[in-house]
Amino acid sequence: MCQRNIRWMPTNLKLNDKLIEETVKLGHFKSKQQAVNAALAEFVQRRQRRRILDLAGKIEFDADWDYKKMRRSRS
Repeated sequence: MCQRNIRWMPTNLKLNDKLIEETVKLGHFKSKQQAVNAALAEFVQRRQRRRILDLAGKIEFDADWDYKKMRRSRS
């Protein structure tokens, strides 16, 4: 994933007040800002996990691979 340095800036967004209030209640957040930031972080984490799941069946498994042997050979 490519990340850019994005500066924080105030943003005016038209958000669904009912969804935000429900998020605040369910998450026991002290502010709407905490609720929105947590929701965005959860969204990103879920999408990242989904990308990992997309690899299922695409990576070969080697039952004989010995990670301890590999570590020893590095030193």
